[in-house]
Amino acid sequence: MISVNRQVRLAARPSGLPKASDWEVTSEPVPTAGPGQFVVAVSHLSIDPAMRGWMNAGASYIPPVEVGAVMRAGAIGHVTASGHPGFAAGDDVYGAFGVQEYALSGGEGVIKLDTALAEPTTYLGALGMTGLTAYFALLDVGRIREGDTVVISGAAGAVGSVAGQIAKLKGCRVIGIAGGQDKCGTLLDEFGFDAAIDYKSENLRTALREHAPGGVDVYFDNVGGDVLDAVLTRLARGARIIICGAVSQYNAGHVQGPANYLSLLVARASMTGMLVFDYQDRYPQAMAELAQWLRDGQLVSREHIVHGSVTDFPDVLMMLFAGENTGKLILALDHS
Repeated sequence: MISVNRQVRLAARPSGLPKASDWEVTSEPVPTAGPGQFVVAVSHLSIDPAMRGWMNAGASYIPPVEVGAVMRAGAIGHVTASGHPGFAAGDDVYGAFGVQEYALSGGEGVIKLDTALAEPTTYLGALGMTGLTAYFALLDVGRIREGDTVVISGAAGAVGSVAGQIAKLKGCRVIGIAGGQDKCGTLLDEFGFDAAIDYKSENLRTALREHAPGGVDVYFDNVGGDVLDAVLTRLARGARIIICGAVSQYNAGHVQGPANYLSLLVARASMTGMLVFDYQDRYPQAMAELAQWLRDGQLVSREHIVHGSVTDFPDVLMMLFAGENTGKLILALDHS
């Protein structure tokens, strides 16, 4: 019987890229479930670009992780002991369990997983927050319509890869921006994009003129910076820009804002920030539709799974900022 719960805590607020001294690995006894509580053995951690923002002090859409606290993370696992009437030992669950091997929960925000419908890790990807983000961003914020030209940055990542597939399902022309020939090939061959632009080797503005001669109707932005500025020069009239993330800026000392923002005026376009948490009451509806697309083979859930322990979390997180993942980056925990 395992009696120790290893955890990764935020030791200091990073300046730029997180470094080893920003983390502390601690150990505590495995928690015990009291009345109305249950214990989860965490099996897989969701590794997300948003984690970098959670480490910063200051006002944001969610309170920062406090120095000394277990690092926030979405995760899946199975219930090992329960004093909660709604959860039983053996249940597979998703929740914000944090970077640790075992979590104690009262059930708030925890979802039971239907593993007959999909593999558990799918609930961190296409059926998780990333899939839901892509779904609501495109359908509600972007208001995509059949025939739209949709451009997606960070297109080989967890959100971007699902977003592109949803846009294709809705009859759009989809152009993905990614780094490297391998990722661009995956966009075309696995995810069914119409075109892919390698920002590392191609001139973005030239490529956008080629692939979107009539302009961009919807831009799904996951990276910000120079890529956002380039797309702003190619907007169609009435274009909708979705600000979902800005991974190119998360480790910068000074955030680079859009220099070409006056293109919004010329194109009578809109730029809107999007957070998936605003749609919680509609998660079941969206998950049902995403699950149907998965069952029908119309949607591919791509997971990049790294096997290790919680102590590997800092290194796996850095894979995001080095662009090493395709699809949803996940750390699978070895409890031995």
